Amino acid sequence: MESFEHLYEQHARFIYRFLLSRCHDESIAEELTQETFYQAYRSLKSYDRRCRMSTWLCGIAKTLYAAYVREHPPTVDLDDSMIANAQADPVDKVRLLKAIRKLSDSQREVVYLRMYGDLSFADIGEVMDRSENWARVTFYRAKENLRREMKRDG
Repeated sequence: MESFEHLYEQHARFIYRFLLSRCHDESIAEELTQETFYQAYRSLKSYDRRCRMSTWLCGIAKTLYAAYVREHPPTVDLDDSMIANAQADPVDKVRLLKAIRKLSDSQREVVYLRMYGDLSFADIGEVMDRSENWARVTFYRAKENLRREMKRDG
């Protein structure tokens, strides 16, 4: 087996690019790349050579990224342009808030919990005594309603 330093030099850039393509954040990709190689070093004896080393490392990176996403769920899932416009222009912010008020009670509550409460869909489902899937579907429908309302009002 090649030295671990050589293994790192050979695969680190590839793993970093793999993670960066998923998270789109250089610092997170760097941190997860380091953690990938740390975990690989710890479990190198379990590598059985049935797949290429890069494939094995990507598997570790993918698992670490999934854990990272679970621990740091993305916030504010609304259409980026709606949010950016609302933050840049007070008129758009008022339009967005008016559009949110037109949503059904459940959609409005899910949007508020997601945007301002920074809750995951699992947490929203728990708060509202519903399933995580219900929270996801309700949020998706709320986004669609907001897009239609913002186009109509804009």
